[in-house]
Amino acid sequence: MADMKTFRLLVNTTDRVFYNDDVTMVELSTTAGEIGVYAEHIPLTSVLVPCVMNIHVDGDVKKAAVHGGIVEILQDKVTVLAEIAEWPEEIDVNRANEARTRAERRLSSNDPQIDVVRAEAALKRSLARLGAVR
Repeated sequence: MADMKTFRLLVNTTDRVFYNDDVTMVELSTTAGEIGVYAEHIPLTSVLVPCVMNIHVDGDVKKAAVHGGIVEILQDKVTVLAEIAEWPEEIDVNRANEARTRAERRLSSNDPQIDVVRAEAALKRSLARLGAVR
């Protein structure tokens, strides 16, 4: 692993610099699907969906929940502008489970008053949080 090329990963949210360091790989989900990025990746800009972001550093993997945003990939730097980013220790697992249950109940109710898009978004966010904790 010592000879793997690295690149700078910068993850910003509206209220903090969430992550800013060199990494060997980052994995995340976009509207086009899941991607893994290594150094010297082709330039790309994409929209993020709620997901677990896997940050690979020195043979270790750090997990974080990301709740959408955008990603800009350059050959030597990846910048993520996230709506929300959370480390596993920042996540209230009980609250995330309750949000998942609530969203699943709404989606399965077939109630025409339910905002399906909003319920689906809530479900994706709760699953991202729970995935980061696992």
